[in-house]
Amino acid sequence: MDEIDFEGWTCPVPIRPTDTVILGHGSGGTLSRDLLNRLFLPELGKAAPRALDDSAVVTMDGQRYAVTTDSHVVSPLFFPGGDIGRLAICGTVNDLAMVGAIPIALTCGFVLEEGLSFELLQRVVRSMEEAAREAGVFIAAGDTKVVQRGGADQIFINTSGIGKIAEGINISGANAKEGDVVIVSGTIGDHGIAVMSAREDLGFETRLESDVAPLNHLVAEMISAGEVRVLRDPTRGGLATSLVEISEQSNVTIEIMEPSLPVKPTVSAACEMLGFDPFYVANEGKLVAFIKENDADKVLEAMKKTKYGGDAAMIGRVIGTGRPQVRLKTAIGGTRLLDMLPGEMLPRIC
Repeated sequence: MDEIDFEGWTCPVPIRPTDTVILGHGSGGTLSRDLLNRLFLPELGKAAPRALDDSAVVTMDGQRYAVTTDSHVVSPLFFPGGDIGRLAICGTVNDLAMVGAIPIALTCGFVLEEGLSFELLQRVVRSMEEAAREAGVFIAAGDTKVVQRGGADQIFINTSGIGKIAEGINISGANAKEGDVVIVSGTIGDHGIAVMSAREDLGFETRLESDVAPLNHLVAEMISAGEVRVLRDPTRGGLATSLVEISEQSNVTIEIMEPSLPVKPTVSAACEMLGFDPFYVANEGKLVAFIKENDADKVLEAMKKTKYGGDAAMIGRVIGTGRPQVRLKTAIGGTRLLDMLPGEMLPRIC
């Protein structure tokens, strides 16, 4: 066997530049950020603030509002624990909640493929109504387009939302400070593995379910309990990508304790079998929060009393400023750096 020269290699292997859109541009990781910086922000972001949080914050007549939009192309449409309709509502509600907003209203746009059955569409719409009712929001407007057979994959859904931010609430990825405690609201990787299991019919002995859920009520309890500085729902790109984004926005060093991270044994086993890292697997009903140190215990206690925060755990803290970096203290006592998801691990996951 020929000797391999590893000099100059990095892990993961760098992604080569491309002049065409590839699946990785929808990953939520490095390629997504490159597309944003290369094309969308220079052309469309000239007049807008660039906080790059899950929602934009705009002020009208002295009142701050959060505005967000999201598109959903998950495959399959139905998966254990959820479906594209519930995903569309919860994803937009959660984006509003991640800047501390109280969701008010949503819009929805449907792209339907010719030949789609009314029965299937009705199941999706009913699921959206149930999720909206659970979150306490209403759908104020919508639109429908139909494309020829083969022009889409059954259903694509876009949802937009608006929420009201109360006076005194200031939550952003740029607000992390040294000493802040990092908390996750529950087990990570559930959604991505559940969708992949359904898509590929992997036949796991234990049923894996998505965590897709509206988190606005959880966030409200957290804000009532203490000072919440940063919130992020780690969807595409997983928890690692969200942590790296926050470290860069706030210019801080974050240290995460791997043994403290809640991961279901079934998800951990599935990731090991598939060669995935739970840190990079998508979630749709979890959040990561940076809490003022003195308030962390109170916020964690409040989270554990809620429907979607029962498995919340402290997983790390901000240990320094001036050097954006995420360090992982491993279970065996070592340290490795976490980076953004470099490519595409699970396409069509949300």
